Formats: sequence, C-alpha cells, structure tokens
Amino acid sequence: MLPSLARKLSTAAAQRSSRLVALREQLAEEAIALNEAKKNKLDATWGDNVIKAEDLDSLMASPDSVKPSRKPNASNRKPSWLKAQPTSGDNYLRLRDTVRSLGLATVCEEARCPNIGECWGGGKNGTATATIMLMGDTCTRGCSFCAIKTSKRPPALDLDEPDKVSRAIASWGLDYVVLRAWTATTSRTLARSTLPPRLLRERLPEILIECLTPDFSGRVDLIEQVALSGLDVFAHNVETVERMQRRVRDHRANYRQSLAVLEAAKKVKPTLVTKTSIMLGVGEKPAEVLQTLKDLRSSGVDVVTFGQYLRPSTRHMPVAEYISPETFEEWQKVGESMGFLYVASGPMVRSSYKAGEFSSPTSSATRRNKPLCNKRCLL
Repeated sequence: MLPSLARKLSTAAAQRSSRLVALREQLAEEAIALNEAKKNKLDATWGDNVIKAEDLDSLMASPDSVKPSRKPNASNRKPSWLKAQPTSGDNYLRLRDTVRSLGLATVCEEARCPNIGECWGGGKNGTATATIMLMGDTCTRGCSFCAIKTSKRPPALDLDEPDKVSRAIASWGLDYVVLRAWTATTSRTLARSTLPPRLLRERLPEILIECLTPDFSGRVDLIEQVALSGLDVFAHNVETVERMQRRVRDHRANYRQSLAVLEAAKKVKPTLVTKTSIMLGVGEKPAEVLQTLKDLRSSGVDVVTFGQYLRPSTRHMPVAEYISPETFEEWQKVGESMGFLYVASGPMVRSSYKAGEFSSPTSSATRRNKPLCNKRCLL
C-alpha cells in the first residue's frame, strides 16, 4: 500500500507542478502582451486621432505617415459616446419573454452586448432586433474578448431547437434575421446549424437570412454546407489584425484560415454576400487595419463593420485605446473607397448591430429588387 500511495502522491505533485508551470507561462504571455499593447499605444495611439479623408492617398501609400489632427486621449476612461441605452420598453419585454419561453439563447444577452437596450427596445425607429444562437448557449472556444460561456463539453443539443427558432421568427413577422452558429467539426453537428435556415426558407420564402459562422476548423466541406443552406449573407469575423490574433482570439483561430473561410463561401456561391467585422482599440496600428482591409477585399468580402472593443469584465483582456467617432467615420470612408459594398463603422457598431439596415445596398437586395430590411428585423 505504501509504494502505491507514494506513487499517487508523486503523480499529484507532478500534476500540480505542471499546472503551475502552465500558469506561469500564461501570466508571462499576458505580461508580454500587456507591454506590447502599451508600446503600441505609444507608437501609434488612436484616442482622438482622426485620419482625414483628404489624406487617403497618403494613407494608402504609407499608413503610419498620416499625422493625427488632435492630440491623443491620455485617459483610458470610457468616454461619453459609449453610453448604452437602458433595457426597457414593450418590444424589449416581448423579445425577452418569447426567447426565454422557448428556451432559446441570444448573443445579445450571452455576450452582454451594450446595444441590447436599443436593439431589443427598438430604438427611435421602433425596430426590435436580436441575434439567435444556434446549438445552445455554450461555445467550445474561449476568445479573450468574448463574454459568452465556454466549455470543452457543452450541453447536449436540443433536438427541437431548429423548429423553435423557425417558429419564433415566423411569429414575429420579420424580413431579416441573423443566426449565430458555433464551431462544428462534424457533419452531424453541422446539420443542426443548417436546419433553421432551411426551415425558415420553407416557412418564409421571402425572408432574408444572415448567419454568423465559426471557421469550422478550416473544413471546406462544412463551410460549403452552410453557404448552401439557404443564406443570403454569410458572415465570419476576423475580429482583429493579423498580429493581434493570438492575443485576441482562441488559439485555434487563425487569421489566414478566416480569410479562407470567407473566400470558400464566396467561391461555392458567388451571389452570396460575405461579411466580416473588425474590433478597434485592442492594440492595432493604422497600417495593420489597412492591410486587413486589403486582405478582405482580395478574399472577395463584400461588407465590413468596425466597432470599439469593450471589456466585458476584469477577466477579459483590457482595452488598449478608446477610438474617437471621427476616426471611425474616416475608416468608413477608407473602406468605401476600397470597393466594399457596405461599411458600417462606429464605436457602438457590432457585427450584427442593425444588420438588416446596414446591409441594404448589398447584392442580396439587388437580386430580390428590394431593401434587405423594411424596419422589421431580427439581428
């Protein structure tokens, strides 16, 4: 018994030592990343910097040569333009009650989206919006910016979820809907994420459907299945510039892989609108943002959105910089000048924020000879 006990104690000690080593390595990486973010803040601070439209030619030639028109904001406090609307109103309660009664999940709640009050409440124009999550409320990846809960072994799939999703959306009488699918690496799990679009298309032939997809670990066969499932808009987010990928996204995510996902979707269905989103304020440089836009255009991406990264909690990566509304406006002009069909850019913009209204100029609308959204959207 004693030798056996000694072996167990030795094994436990080794495991503790291994965990401590891993923790030290993680803390060291975070310290390096934090120092890098501070360095970037000194090298290329955004803050109240404004890239002027008249400097566009210079920006294209040498992005880092463009001088800011105002001094950078030395404070890292959340600025006044990032105030969110309170969660209230009949539309907000209607969406919340319907989603919860069916046991569905939304990105709006799970990701603690700052726009939930405006989108669910309808804002000034009365539009009630939300983003439905497919395959449950738990993601299998853990990005350092995201508040959605994660697990290596998420709960079992609700076999009735596709029907619940399609029934809920049909009952709301919407013209445009956004669905959010999680990572699927097998055809079996993928089938659960492609059912809602197919059912929606059967029940509501005129509805326009956007799906925000994972990278499917780069599997082209799975990407093609989703692209051909009845979607009008195929969205997949690169999230940030190439250099910041490891700091911002799960280690299994890859910048080049994300570009390949968007390119594969466009290749299998050329009429499909492809879309992506970029967060600003995580430590990126202007030249890197411009290169990202060039890479996206080369991959055939049609729509791009820019938004301010906001830290969900102290457990998540810190904000490197708060970007001014003027700078967001200038990046919108840069994107439009590069040939994107649509560019949505603003501090509170998120990939699915009022997606139907943002997507109105896209080829999907042209093909159907009507705007993508007629003030009745579920995003």
